[in-house]
Amino acid sequence: MIFAMFLELRQLRSIEMIHREGNLTRAAERLHITPSALSHQIRAMEHHFGIALYLRNAKPLRLTPAGQRLLSLSRRVLPEVTAAEGELRRLASGDSGRLHIAIECHACYEWLLPVLERFRQDWPGVEVDIRLGHSFDPLPALQRGEVDLVVSSDPEALPDVAFHPLFAYQARLVVSPAHALADKPLIQPQDLAAETLITYPVQRQRLDVFKHFLQPAGVEPAEIRQAELTAVILLLVASGRGVAVLPDWVLAADTRHGLASRPLGEEGLRGTLYGAIRRADEDLDFLHAFLAMAREQDAERTD
Repeated sequence: MIFAMFLELRQLRSIEMIHREGNLTRAAERLHITPSALSHQIRAMEHHFGIALYLRNAKPLRLTPAGQRLLSLSRRVLPEVTAAEGELRRLASGDSGRLHIAIECHACYEWLLPVLERFRQDWPGVEVDIRLGHSFDPLPALQRGEVDLVVSSDPEALPDVAFHPLFAYQARLVVSPAHALADKPLIQPQDLAAETLITYPVQRQRLDVFKHFLQPAGVEPAEIRQAELTAVILLLVASGRGVAVLPDWVLAADTRHGLASRPLGEEGLRGTLYGAIRRADEDLDFLHAFLAMAREQDAERTD
C-alpha cells in the first residue's frame, strides 16, 4: 500500500531514462531537470524503501534487483499512461469515442446501415455497436451510460436526455396488388378487422398501427403473425399471407415485390424519428455528425 502511494509517474520515467541513457547527467538533460534534482529523486526512493536501486561504482550505471523491479513496472505502466493520455486528447477533440446505438424499430435497419457505413469512413476512431432495443429498456440504458444513442419515435420529457429530430415518416398499409384493399384510396381501422396483420415481434404499445390506429378505434385484426425480418414480412405480403404496416422508407427501398401501399386514415399515420442522446454528450462532434448523416440519408431518399 505504501509502495503504491509513494511512487509517481515522474519517478518511473526517471528510472526508465537513466537505464536508457546509462548516465545520470544525460538522463537529466532528456528529462529537462538538473542532475542534482534527478539524483535527489533516486536517493529519496532509496531512502523510502530502504534499499539501493543502483550499483554506485558501475559504469554505465547498473540497476540492482530492486531497480530492475521498478524498471519492469515503468515499462508496463508508462505505455499505458501514454496511450490513455492520447485517447483522452482524442476524446476531448471529438475525433474518437464510443457510439453504441439502441434502435426501437426493426425497420430502422433499412436506413441505418447506409448511415453507419458513411459514419465509419468519416470517423474511424469511433467504436460503433448496435443493439435492438426490444430486449431491454433503451432510454434508462442511455441514462446509465450503457448505450450512447437511442433511435426512437416516442420522445419523453427526461431532464438529462435530448431528443434530436431526424426525419418525419408515414406508416402505410402494405398489401399485394391483387388484394381487395389495394383498390381503396385509404384504409380505415375496420378494414383490418378481417385481415391477418404481419408485424415485428415486439410489444403492441411500441407499434404505431396498434397504438395510434387500431386501439383507439377498438379494432382487433382477425389474426396476428410475426416475423423478425423486413424481407420476410414483404415476402409474406407479396404471397398473399397477410397485410403489414411499414414505414415509407422501407417501401421506398423495396423494388422487388411490386407491392401496393395505402395511407391509414384521413390524415395518414405519421410520426417523427428521433435520435436521443445524453445532454452531457451534447458537445461531442461525432454524435452530431451521425445525426446529420441520418437526416441527409432521408433527404437523399425523398429527393
